[in-house]
Amino acid sequence: MSSRLMDYFNKQPRIGILSTANREGKVNAALFGSPQMVDEKTVVMGLGKNRTLDYLQQNPHAVYTILEPGETLMDWKGLRVYLKLKDCATSGKKLEDYKREVAAALGEDAAKMMHATLTFEVTEVRPIVDMGQGWEKSV
Repeated sequence: MSSRLMDYFNKQPRIGILSTANREGKVNAALFGSPQMVDEKTVVMGLGKNRTLDYLQQNPHAVYTILEPGETLMDWKGLRVYLKLKDCATSGKKLEDYKREVAAALGEDAAKMMHATLTFEVTEVRPIVDMGQGWEKSV
């Protein structure tokens, strides 16, 4: 991956959809603005006790989809960033540090909702519409 991917992934304001599936294949999609790419292969985010966390504990694979509107439908930009859960901290220093960051950025109420800090490995990056052009030409 590249620093260009990190810059695009972390650009604000930005929201995306994190899609997960449980062990039976039941799908969930949820809107998030908080995932951050901390290096070229790692994404970190916090979650409350919710369906997304439950599904990730059953099946570590997910995809984060980022879309940016364009002037026409053909001008839309975006990526599908495929992820694999590597770590889920529900207690300890990692979670407490993340809660402090959330509290500073979004307030104490947001920090109180955090139940886990998740670390993902980026396994693949694809454009929204894949016609063999590679993700670099989609952002």
